[in-house]
Amino acid sequence: MSEANNGALNGIRVLDLTRVLAGPTCAMMLGDMGADVIKVEPPSGGDDTRGWGPPFVGGESAYFLAANRNKRSMTLNVAVPAGQKLLAGLIQGADVVIDNFKLGTLAKWGFTDAWFDTHAPRAVRCSITGYGSSGPKAALPGYDFILQAESGLMSICGEPDGPPIKYGVAIVDVCTGMLACSAILAALNARHGSGRGQKVELSLYESALHMLVNVASNVLVSGRGGGRFGNGHPSIVPYTTYAAKDAMMALAVGNDIQFAKCAAVLGHPEWADDPRFGTNRARVEHRHLVDGAITEVLAADTAGNWLAKLKAAGVPCGRINSVAEALADPQTEARAMTETVAHPTVGDLKLIGMPYKFSGTPASVRRPPPILGEHTEEILREELGLAAAAIAALRLDKVI
Repeated sequence: MSEANNGALNGIRVLDLTRVLAGPTCAMMLGDMGADVIKVEPPSGGDDTRGWGPPFVGGESAYFLAANRNKRSMTLNVAVPAGQKLLAGLIQGADVVIDNFKLGTLAKWGFTDAWFDTHAPRAVRCSITGYGSSGPKAALPGYDFILQAESGLMSICGEPDGPPIKYGVAIVDVCTGMLACSAILAALNARHGSGRGQKVELSLYESALHMLVNVASNVLVSGRGGGRFGNGHPSIVPYTTYAAKDAMMALAVGNDIQFAKCAAVLGHPEWADDPRFGTNRARVEHRHLVDGAITEVLAADTAGNWLAKLKAAGVPCGRINSVAEALADPQTEARAMTETVAHPTVGDLKLIGMPYKFSGTPASVRRPPPILGEHTEEILREELGLAAAAIAALRLDKVI
C-alpha cells in the first residue's frame, strides 16, 4: 500500500453513490488511477454487499472488500432534507458523480438536470441502471443474473444438450462498471474543451447486449447462431477443453498454420492435408470428428507433457487451473496481481491487484476498503466545513 498519489486522475474528486458491484467497480477503478473517491452509504447497514457472506474477515465481507479500495466512506441519509442539503454540497465539490439509484430517484430529491446545469455544471454524472432511461423496461430494477438471462448470454453458455448456464461471476455488473469507467474518462476529456460536464448513461441491459460481440454479429448477419457449444467456439475448431491422461487442458487453435503444428505434435501431421481438417471452415463443419480425434490422442499422455510439447511448437494451450492455483501462479506474482494492504480490522489484507499499468502515472492502492462511515466526520469537516457541534447534531438526528 502506497501513500503517494502520482496517478493519472490525481486531483479529480469522485462521489460514489452506488452499491453492490457495477458502480463500486467503476469508482474503484477511478480511485486506483488516482481519483479521490468519497463513497456515500446509508447509515443503516451501508452498501448491501457488506452483508454478503460468508466469508467474512475482520467483520468485513470478502465481497465488499473486492470492489471498494481507494475510497473514503461516509454515512448519509439522503432520503431526508438535511441529508439532501449535505449531498448538494458534496456534488458541488465533485468532478464525477456516479449513482445506480432507480430511475428518477435523484430528480425526486431535487437533483434534476436543471439543478446540475445551475449548481454543478462541470460535474460529469454517470447513471447506471438496469435498462436505461427509456423503453418499456426502463422502470425495472436491474440484477446481473436476470440480465444474463434476458440478454441471451446464458443461452450461449453450457453444453449443447444441457440447460443454459450463467457465468461464474457477475460478469454483466463487472463489464458495466468497466464501460462506465471508460465513458467517464471520455466525458472528463471532453470537459477540457467545453468547460462543462455531461450526463453519461450505462445500463446492465445494454452492456449485456454489447458483450455478445461476435455472437450477436453472427445472428445479425446470418439470422443463425447463438447456440451453446460447451467450452467450444462457434466459429473456430479446435478451440475447447480436452481430457488428457491425468487432467483437463484447453487448446485454442486460431488458424490453419497453428493446426498443422498441433497435428504434428499429436503425431498426425497428415491431418493438415485432410480435406475435412485442413481449413478452419472444414474443421467447424466436422467439429465432432476433429474433437473426437484429438481427444483420443490426448488421452494417451499427461497434460503436463502435452502442454510442454504444444507450447514449444507455438500452439496456444493451457492447464485449467483452480482460482487458488491461478492466484499462486508465478506470473500472477510477476505482474503484481495481488496486493497486501493494512486494514484497520483485518490486519494484512490480500486483494486482487490492478490490471492497468501506467509508465508515467502509476495506479496504486493507497487506502484499504473502508469501514462503514470511517471517514464521515473527516469529510464533513474538511470538505463541507462543518463544526463538531453541527456534526454531533446530524448524528443525533440520524442524518449520518
